[in-house]
Amino acid sequence: MNTLNKAEHQALPQNTRPATPAPQWDADSVVALFDLPFNDLIFRAQQVHRENFDPNAIQRSALLSIKTGGCSEDCSYCSQSKRYKTGLESEPLMSLDEVLTMARAAKAKGATRFCMGAAWRSPKERDLEPVLEMVREVKKLDIETCVTLGMLKDGQAERLKEAGLDYYNHNLDTAREFYGEIITTHTIDDRLETIDKVRHCGIKICTGGIVGMGENRRIRAVLVAQLANLNPPPESVPINSLVRIEGTPMEKVPALDPLEFVRTIAVARITMPKSYVRLSAGRVQMSDETQALCFLAGANSIFCGDKLLTTPNDEEDQDAVLFEKLGLKMA
Repeated sequence: MNTLNKAEHQALPQNTRPATPAPQWDADSVVALFDLPFNDLIFRAQQVHRENFDPNAIQRSALLSIKTGGCSEDCSYCSQSKRYKTGLESEPLMSLDEVLTMARAAKAKGATRFCMGAAWRSPKERDLEPVLEMVREVKKLDIETCVTLGMLKDGQAERLKEAGLDYYNHNLDTAREFYGEIITTHTIDDRLETIDKVRHCGIKICTGGIVGMGENRRIRAVLVAQLANLNPPPESVPINSLVRIEGTPMEKVPALDPLEFVRTIAVARITMPKSYVRLSAGRVQMSDETQALCFLAGANSIFCGDKLLTTPNDEEDQDAVLFEKLGLKMA
């Protein structure tokens, strides 16, 4: 079992660490981190962060829904499921020219990664080929490429790698024991299988979860442990705060306390010291003070742009003002 001393061990400079295997986190040790006094937790997370990153640099990614709505899955939080009446109109796959226009604009605004999301359970062959072309052409703009397309079939990850894909986003969403409360049309093992396929062919993974879906602290701890125990841990870890969307089963779930969200960021930073921890969905609902605490706790990546797939995001000028206040810069 891990102990808090091992968390401290991770915070040591690389040249002073003993040559021991990477620790495996269990639920109890992650809960113990969550339960620390707030100041102690943030202090520890900031120490780990400074050992591995510039503490005042924030990486920026842009996210575009290239195919919106009509998804067959029943993810309880999602406006794009065709099972729920959310008022979202289904849209076909965007054209290559439309995507490239958005990618150029994102790069001009400081994004270093461009993520393209499609509301599919799994891409069909007729769907994959135009996405491969998008990846190839966006890559030519000298910006990192990322896609989120659902669960991949055999051979699809290899084709994405050949096209030049840098990252594949595939969130675990929540802990294994809570998964069936949120999604029934696929399992967490289905998600892990796709992550394994992507890893096997050398694509980096962007894998995180959603908090505030009615889970308790231990469920959040198990989610973090699941992520940290991936081998290796995800290069990018988006931590999403539930956006309660009218028409979905989660529209009336009570909001998560902002300080509990900050704790989740801090625990993710301690358990995944070399990963980019991204402040993702739900940021528009957060005060400047909450976001500042998240950056202090080790978040060092955000999505830029006014929309995350179908949900609102902070506008560019709001981010610029906040970054100026905090003395933050783009990575």
